[in-house]
Amino acid sequence: MQLEHGSIDGVDVVWLYRPTGPKEMALVRASGMKRWPPRLPEQPIFYPVTNERYAREIAERWNVPESGGGFVTRFAVRTDAIARYDVQTVGARHHTELWIPAEELDALNDAIVGAIEIVSEHRG
Repeated sequence: MQLEHGSIDGVDVVWLYRPTGPKEMALVRASGMKRWPPRLPEQPIFYPVTNERYAREIAERWNVPESGGGFVTRFAVRTDAIARYDVQTVGARHHTELWIPAEELDALNDAIVGAIEIVSEHRG
């Protein structure tokens, strides 16, 4: 599956998606919808997904049963900031994501263009 490319104010970006639970979403909101929170010690990788379909599946099948709610978010990242990460297929053809080491999350956050937006919300 290909990455979704675009441009915002003349900056080349890639659109990424992230399914989140209520706790992570609260932290994103606290950042002004600008940054992802640091990973927990047991979370060595931040993995945004490359398409909304896969993000919805995770939100509905994992976030809702685990925490009663799930959000699908979308955000743009400068293309040059993620060019070195390979797309990983972890199941079906559309189950694609990037694996970003936790220690590189600040750099990814710095490369977000615009705001993190909520695409959909799912409840149990």
